[in-house]
Amino acid sequence: MSNFSFWNNTIAIASAGKIIILNGTTGGQEAVFSGHTGSVLSVAYSSDGVYLVSGSYDGTVKLWDVQTGGVVKVFYGHTGFAVSVSISADCTRIASGSSDKTACLWDTQTGKCHCIINQESVKHVSFSPTDPKHLLSIHYDKIWQWDINGYQVGHAYYGSHVAFSSDGTQFAICSSGAVVIRNSSSGLIVTKINWMDASSPSYPCFSPDGRLIAVATDDIAYVWDITSSDPYLIETLIGHTEDITSLTFSSPSSLISASRDCSIKFWQISSSSEHPPVADPEPAFQSRIKSITLQAKDGIIITSESSGIVRTWDILTGYCKASFQTPAKNFHDADAQLINGKLIFGWCANLKIYIWDVAKGELLSVIERPDFSHKLKISEDGSRVFCMTTTLIQAYSIQTGVCVGTVMLESIGPAESFSIDGSRVWAYRPNFEDKGWDFGTPGSLPILLPNIPAYRLHPNGIMLWDTGLHRIKDIRTGKVVFQLPKRYGRPHDVQWGGQYLVARFSVTKVLVLDFSHVF
Repeated sequence: MSNFSFWNNTIAIASAGKIIILNGTTGGQEAVFSGHTGSVLSVAYSSDGVYLVSGSYDGTVKLWDVQTGGVVKVFYGHTGFAVSVSISADCTRIASGSSDKTACLWDTQTGKCHCIINQESVKHVSFSPTDPKHLLSIHYDKIWQWDINGYQVGHAYYGSHVAFSSDGTQFAICSSGAVVIRNSSSGLIVTKINWMDASSPSYPCFSPDGRLIAVATDDIAYVWDITSSDPYLIETLIGHTEDITSLTFSSPSSLISASRDCSIKFWQISSSSEHPPVADPEPAFQSRIKSITLQAKDGIIITSESSGIVRTWDILTGYCKASFQTPAKNFHDADAQLINGKLIFGWCANLKIYIWDVAKGELLSVIERPDFSHKLKISEDGSRVFCMTTTLIQAYSIQTGVCVGTVMLESIGPAESFSIDGSRVWAYRPNFEDKGWDFGTPGSLPILLPNIPAYRLHPNGIMLWDTGLHRIKDIRTGKVVFQLPKRYGRPHDVQWGGQYLVARFSVTKVLVLDFSHVF
């Protein structure tokens, strides 16, 4: 079933009793086709864009003239819902799958049912985009191949979702453990993507040039480069708040997704490299993640682990660039920063703060702490280290070890976390007002910021990242343009640099989002 279809920069969307036509560039509504008495469940453009076919909850299949919006023919015969429709490349046949356990092949000229394919349950039908005699159908978790007369041809395959490539030479099958791409003529496996998620992949689609394939799991879409025998992931697209229901490429580098959250999203896909990146020889994480640091200007993310390992990661590929073992052990919290080419790492243990030069393997300083610190952050310029306890936030000079600022937290109660931006520091409590202070003033008494939440302004000047609520807001309209999906739970730390957002979850999970194609 596909609840939207794309052709020549127009999108047809199945809706409640009607079909909405949108402009693929602006997203604006261009037309509405009305006529079904029940919700429209599936739509499909003809290969030349002249016709649109729809299947509905009312059991009928309709053929529409795209130019006029009028109904050309209505196909009656199903006793259940028409859940999936497809039109052959030569526009002579329409296939429809129904909850009445049949797939019907209709003659577009006469409106008559050419043949009926009886199956236990039909949830998807799809003609090859180039071969009008090649049809795929899915019932339960098995995929069948048929000719134009309703005779089974070739093999049947296990899978839950299927799609043809735009040239019809290949088709992709999604199963619980893999995405398998087969040759349409021979049925032989061309390539295989072993799935990395517990959820099953679904709604596959090929890019028009056949270089990429996109699939969905729940509310996330993934894009793979399949130009070699060893496919590799190039995009992870996060933004929907509910399950994705359809995917299609509108160009070799543009993807459209529809979701149960009632939104259609347009994604710009970065160009994949000619060769896949070299595989990371290191395991992803060997122990609990203690800190993350986003340094977008250097193209890296820095992580530290409870085992004392500090790693730098390439933002674009997600692969580890370098790993360093430090002497840190039994520490409460840590942070790392790359400053003028020097990677420094700080950790709290035994009422002391240790500052370590990672590359040289040298101890830079040890700062005596009178209280137990459970949060630590190094300033971006490397001059200070900030510590938070249940009752206070303090700033220390890394060079001298002297305390250069203290804020008592009794007035707001124990804080859950804090963040820094230059000399400004914010403390957060769930469901309470956040507080911020400026530690950059002379003396050791930071100035309370006047009810300014921890916002980070995007370089375009109109987008704000709200650290407390984990969302991005357009300050012109007040509209929330991105909300961190709730299914991830509350992150331990989130950092946003305008283009990239990095969030640390649980013990070994880091989420990286690229917003260059959103703003």
